[in-house]
Amino acid sequence: MKIYEVKERTPQLLEQLLNIWEDSVRATHLFLSDAEVNKIKEYVPQVLSGVEYLIVAENEDGKPIAFMGTENSRLEMLFLLPTERGKGLGKQLIQYGIKNYGITEVTVNEQNPQAVGFYEHLGFETYKRTEHDEEGNPYPLLYMKLYRTVCF
Repeated sequence: MKIYEVKERTPQLLEQLLNIWEDSVRATHLFLSDAEVNKIKEYVPQVLSGVEYLIVAENEDGKPIAFMGTENSRLEMLFLLPTERGKGLGKQLIQYGIKNYGITEVTVNEQNPQAVGFYEHLGFETYKRTEHDEEGNPYPLLYMKLYRTVCF
């Protein structure tokens, strides 16, 4: 496996990452309806193009299997193919982000308890909660900071 920062965000790569995003969201964001996922999907390419640092994990065949985006010491996004979950890849990406980009904060949907538990396991703690997401939808968000670094 290879983890690297993307220098050129080609249409082909963005399409591959959009597919990872959709598969991941459909497997983990069970509180979203199909229509909501499709609506959010419309602006994901713009977010992927605009995030300061885009990091991709590829398998042995050079195919993207996960990605994260970060800026200003915040993890803005982390998505893995469902088949890659539970294998330590998310932890590897977070470690990479902490080491190379100084990640200390993340915002996570409260209704995604697996993600909340994942970040807590890695040393993040909730410091703020909102009733709605940034778009005003009724999806509570947890704002988490890395208060302690768990031995990796």
